[in-house]
Amino acid sequence: MSGDSYFYGDHVTMHGGTGNTGIVKNQGGAPAAPDPALTAALTELRGLVADLRARVPESSAALLDESAPVATADVAVPARERHRALMAVAGIASTVGAVGQPVAEAVRAVIGMING
Repeated sequence: MSGDSYFYGDHVTMHGGTGNTGIVKNQGGAPAAPDPALTAALTELRGLVADLRARVPESSAALLDESAPVATADVAVPARERHRALMAVAGIASTVGAVGQPVAEAVRAVIGMING
């Protein structure tokens, strides 16, 4: 190995020239923090879904279990997947009538917050 030059990060060597502007960094900042209202609404929804789970058939309960992990404010969850899970929960809630009404309303509120 020749030389003792170790470079970590950016290294720029410029020889002459005019109008040199430096390094353009196109790095994104930290991801935005989740909306506190959305986080609270999703927490309430998860509680309502847990109550609903005990009142639906096992097949519907299994679908609720599959949908629960994506009902979070985590930005890593793709919006399409979150929307699909919320619609599945709303569909199950609508099939059980008055018992599912609070869940359906909570889903509607969450979707309204997500869509703006």
